[in-house]
Amino acid sequence: MSITVLAPDELARKCRDMRTTIIKTIGDANMGHIGGDLSVIDILGTLYFNVLNVNPAEPTAPNRDRFILSKGHCAVALYTTMAHAGYFPVAELATFIQPKSRLNGHPCNEKLPGVETSTGPLGHGLPVGVGAAIGAKIQKKAWQVFVVVGDGEIQEGSNWEAAMTAAHKELDNLTLIVDRNRLQQGDRTHDVTSLDPLAERFTAFGWEALEVDGHDYGALIEALKGPRAGKPRCIVANTLKGKGVSFIEDRVEWHHKVPSPEQVKEALNELERGA
Repeated sequence: MSITVLAPDELARKCRDMRTTIIKTIGDANMGHIGGDLSVIDILGTLYFNVLNVNPAEPTAPNRDRFILSKGHCAVALYTTMAHAGYFPVAELATFIQPKSRLNGHPCNEKLPGVETSTGPLGHGLPVGVGAAIGAKIQKKAWQVFVVVGDGEIQEGSNWEAAMTAAHKELDNLTLIVDRNRLQQGDRTHDVTSLDPLAERFTAFGWEALEVDGHDYGALIEALKGPRAGKPRCIVANTLKGKGVSFIEDRVEWHHKVPSPEQVKEALNELERGA
């Protein structure tokens, strides 16, 4: 079973439904990283429902595209997307972080087919993605590698070592998407370590760098599927942490704060009114 490709207006409806799923899942589990889940879900929805060459019925198919969610603390967004795409039943999300569940607090590739590599320690996903892209080149394979990182995570030096290697190897089969919501655990990114001008920094490292609205499905599709320039591609996707729920949006405390049952109802009502 392959995934049905969705147009931008269909993606908007799908991602609204997935936001609802995220809020219910985190509320029921009383654990999660809701702010980052809501900022990245439009990126993940666009990838899985329009861009990636993957098949939920064959999660380890040799010619599949490889996707790595480096910001593994946003596992609920990944699990939600995979469930809606058909990798496993949506009802299984109710087991998130429960004993013996396949749905750990961070994605584990030994437990859940379709997760390419276990992530959580920040700064690891891009180096793994670079290795995968090099492997595809060595084997002369056409599959692509996509990596999503958080912007706070870009402060890790391992990313810049990987960026240099990717440019040196001319890995035009590698796409990095930065979830640029400008918040990290405890503070705003510019108050911890300034990242701007981020796109220009990747350009200086030898990458093709684009900057888009990370909640604009059409812009994301164009950036992700557009003609390549013979270089690795970095997409700086400007997003809003907590996107879709007004009392969570752009609030640093919602990096890992969990909504109360009353707040879950308020968030779900707000999403329904915005439908």
